[in-house]
Amino acid sequence: MSAEYKFEKHNSSEKFQELKDNSKVKLTDLLFRLNEEKKKERNSNIALSVAAVSAVTVFGIILSL
Repeated sequence: MSAEYKFEKHNSSEKFQELKDNSKVKLTDLLFRLNEEKKKERNSNIALSVAAVSAVTVFGIILSL
């Protein structure tokens, strides 16, 4: 019953049409978001790489003792 209620309340096609009519996509905004996302991904990749190298180094030191 609750699923039927949620489905009736959810009119995605109307919301999509409303957004489509009221807004335009700006290329500069999309490029800015893309660049920001790349920066975040690059930073997280660097952090993960540093953590992996640190773990291998610590493991190597422990084995050498």
